[in-house]
Amino acid sequence: MAATTEPASGPVPTGTPVGGTIRYWAAAKAAAQVAEEPYRAATLAEALAGVRQRHADLPRLIQVLGHSSFLVDGAPVGGRDHASVALTEGGTVEVLPPFAGG
Repeated sequence: MAATTEPASGPVPTGTPVGGTIRYWAAAKAAAQVAEEPYRAATLAEALAGVRQRHADLPRLIQVLGHSSFLVDGAPVGGRDHASVALTEGGTVEVLPPFAGG
């Protein structure tokens, strides 16, 4: 068994894809034409790349993703590199487009 350098505070990206749900809100939901869909990815960057690939025929969704904020399992991603944000089995990615008046 290999040694781990995983911090006690949570998982680090391991490259092992996990399954979960991407939920779209407001303009992202309208652009995606679905409220949610499954993902299979190890990181947020991989999950979003999968969305872009699956929905290459929806340019508005691709545009909205570029302006959206993301929550992963309820925690804001903020300015972190999406490739460094590990996803969890059964987890949730929330796509939050800019909201007017906020």
